[in-house]
Amino acid sequence: MNDGIPLLILAFATLGGVWFMAAAARKQVADAKGRPERSAVIQHHGGEPRPNMEGTEH
Repeated sequence: MNDGIPLLILAFATLGGVWFMAAAARKQVADAKGRPERSAVIQHHGGEPRPNMEGTEH
């Protein structure tokens, strides 16, 4: 067995473990919210900018 193969297996296993933990955390948050869609901040990001408050125009 080549010297780099165990390191490659360890790297892929680590990436897989991190992905699995992130997916589990995402599911836990979605279950706690009661709905799986993304948060309102992310969903509505990029819309029209808010109007300036009075007295803050330059």
